[in-house]
Amino acid sequence: MSSVHPSQLDPMAGPWRALLARASSQRIVAWHDGRPISVAAFLADVEALASRLPAAQAAVNLCEQRYAFLVAFAALLVRGQANLLPPSRAARAIDETLAAHPGSYTLGDATLDPAPPHYLRFTPESGSEHSGTPVLIAADALAAIGYTSGSTGVPRANPKHWDKLAISSAHNDAVLRGLAGGDYHVVATVPPQHMYGLEFSVLLPLFGHASVCAGKPFFAADIAAALEGLPAPRILVTTPVHLRALLDSGHPMPRLAGIVSATAPLPQELAEAAEARFAAPVQEVFGSTETCVIAHRRTACEEAWTPYAGVVLHPQPDGTRVEAPQLLQPVVLADVVELLADGRFRLRGRNTDLLEIAGKRASLGDLTHRLLAVPGVRDGVVFQMDETDAMGVRRIAALVVAPGLDAGAILDALRHDVDPVFLPRPLKLVDALPRNETGKLPRMALLSAMAG
Repeated sequence: MSSVHPSQLDPMAGPWRALLARASSQRIVAWHDGRPISVAAFLADVEALASRLPAAQAAVNLCEQRYAFLVAFAALLVRGQANLLPPSRAARAIDETLAAHPGSYTLGDATLDPAPPHYLRFTPESGSEHSGTPVLIAADALAAIGYTSGSTGVPRANPKHWDKLAISSAHNDAVLRGLAGGDYHVVATVPPQHMYGLEFSVLLPLFGHASVCAGKPFFAADIAAALEGLPAPRILVTTPVHLRALLDSGHPMPRLAGIVSATAPLPQELAEAAEARFAAPVQEVFGSTETCVIAHRRTACEEAWTPYAGVVLHPQPDGTRVEAPQLLQPVVLADVVELLADGRFRLRGRNTDLLEIAGKRASLGDLTHRLLAVPGVRDGVVFQMDETDAMGVRRIAALVVAPGLDAGAILDALRHDVDPVFLPRPLKLVDALPRNETGKLPRMALLSAMAG
């Protein structure tokens, strides 16, 4: 599957870009309860909200409904304000984000109690139509500041500029158009505040050939209903956790043109099962908050990743240095890669996952894979604690969801495949892992669950 090279983009002359790359007034941007929302109605909603926004440099976009988020995202752009995307909706994360951006405020579509500081609530009406005057955004506008999830430590801010988002969105749009054979319609189970959700359910209606379901379905029946409310071809944007839950539910789904997965490694057997059940190809995309998506693969039938055009990877001792057209400067990721002769690459873990104890080596990813292979284990993760033992080695621990098993039985099963020095101790049984909205496991949540 080919990508779009930046040279194929058709940017406007001068330092401005249109808010909507395909601004025909009758093009559909979103679907709400089966009702289409046109470009003209969307721009009217954006204009109405933009006129209400206070003077500021940025705002925390807390909108829960996806269409409301899309309207707020665009209205902030129109006012020259950045969308702040904290790593979670927790009060502490919001407060820390506001403190890092003095004078900013919070914006949302729900009645929150207690309301976050400087909260402006709105409801998109979609009842009128825009005049048709082009809405332009400065090409170098700071569109968003995304924060890493904190899965490996403290969340970090990552600024995203409008012209750079256009480049990465063109690549993503090409992948989805390849699945759909043309224009397509998206249902996403991931929140729009997460960079993956932003890229595949907010930016694609603006830059690409997509319309998007206004909601954020969670349960299998809700996902099926959301898909039924969209015309074909339909694309499901989801995570491995949601994909497994869909398979386990047995709930029938309408015809899909394709499925996209990210936020956590997608096991090949899960991709194969999803393709067999839903009769649709599963594309896994690889990226980060720092880089946006930079590669893709069809996981059911290939291990290697195909980088997007213009992406260059440089393996180094602390991970991989990434150069890409959408980056202002190279970014170093913790992921360890193996470059292949055909230009593709394989992931070989993360430098933060690599363990060396008593002269022996292992990776947390491989240990977790072996834990999940134990019969009766439904979910689990192996990670390293902060504190050290008497020898100065940080202990390896595990949280496991395994109804009917005890810790001893799980450890006995692991002993067949795992060197004793890498057996997780402590191993704690829990009802559920502390996953966030995208299925990730923030490090602080793991440590808290282990201590609780």
